[in-house]
Amino acid sequence: MTNEILNDLFHPLVWEEAWANDSFTAVKQMRAAGIDPAHSFDTKAVKFNKEVFSAEGQQRTKRILNWIQGQGVPFENASILDIGAASGGFSIPFAQRGGNVTSVEPCVPLQELLQENANNMASGKVTIVPEEFQDIDVEAKGWKQAFDLVFVSMCPVIYDWASVEKVLSCASQFCYISSTAGPRENSLVNEVLPLVSTDNQPIQHQSSDMGYLLHLLYLKGYAYESIVTHEMKTVEMSKQNALQHVMMILQLHQTNIRTDAKQVISDYLDRQYPSGMVSIQEGGRFGKVLIRLQDQSMYTMEVSASTTA
Repeated sequence: MTNEILNDLFHPLVWEEAWANDSFTAVKQMRAAGIDPAHSFDTKAVKFNKEVFSAEGQQRTKRILNWIQGQGVPFENASILDIGAASGGFSIPFAQRGGNVTSVEPCVPLQELLQENANNMASGKVTIVPEEFQDIDVEAKGWKQAFDLVFVSMCPVIYDWASVEKVLSCASQFCYISSTAGPRENSLVNEVLPLVSTDNQPIQHQSSDMGYLLHLLYLKGYAYESIVTHEMKTVEMSKQNALQHVMMILQLHQTNIRTDAKQVISDYLDRQYPSGMVSIQEGGRFGKVLIRLQDQSMYTMEVSASTTA
């Protein structure tokens, strides 16, 4: 391996510039498709809220929060900043587990659902900040190292190293960030792509944010735990919603498709799903990282004798 390659591999500035210039990061793909990242859920907030608070959604939330707590992160009486809180899928259980939660959410329909969900809690409190995190002045807001835990789950506020530093600046002890860690999988896209692709190539564009994030955390000397898993879920959609969903994915990934692709897919759905409902398997690989800003030593969980017996 040449010295030039080694220098590139271990030079933080090379990776910062690569991340900033990568046209296939999640946010850049959304913008290229004409999607405003901060308001991509404006029209599907109610459906998203139902999914988040469904039995399957709640089980996913429980697994993530249990993993964080399993690394020694306390929620009781902790100040928690939830960036991109949506309708409260994590803010609500944070509050129910004793956290003092501040939720940043710019999408008005999601803000309203978050407030409704917070009002229905038997205990706990959530303070909603209806702003885009990118527009917030951390110093002026008094948020500099103001939160025990900063939590960012699958939110487009992470798109380069400068955005990571802004998020980290709000945390005093812990910061959790998650994002996709590879191409998103969708069974309906796999079904229709051979019908509409002009070059008959599978979607290969990967969201690369997690790779840049983990490597830069390593190069810059942070202490952290990370995990990458493969997760899938089943969603049921009407044919019209399924058509809109698959067209959005094809557009998002800048796939070369036929000019009459929408009609071709619509005809396919009519033939294959006469009931009017479409069952889709979607998911992929997802990365999660917990960054330790104060106590950087390995957390040792005490296991009781009854547990090991």
